[in-house]
Amino acid sequence: MTIVDSAAPSPAAQSAAAQSLTPNQIVPLLIGSTVDEVERELVLQTLARCDGNRTHAARVLGLSVRTLRNRIRLYAAAGIDVPAYHGQA
Repeated sequence: MTIVDSAAPSPAAQSAAAQSLTPNQIVPLLIGSTVDEVERELVLQTLARCDGNRTHAARVLGLSVRTLRNRIRLYAAAGIDVPAYHGQA
């Protein structure tokens, strides 16, 4: 369950803020999340940033395309929205 705080920064503002943080500043924010949750969020945000391009996202994440596809299948089966490819056909 996600609680939305009307005073919370927008996702774009959070992303900009996270980009300026060092790993030592980011890790404390992750405490309390499971490794699966952190990994899922990293995969989904990387896919979104890569406009859904699985090959590019796999390279960025240091995964094989097959491993990324398997993770995406698990997320989709769990009802999690996965960013679709938005490149040229």
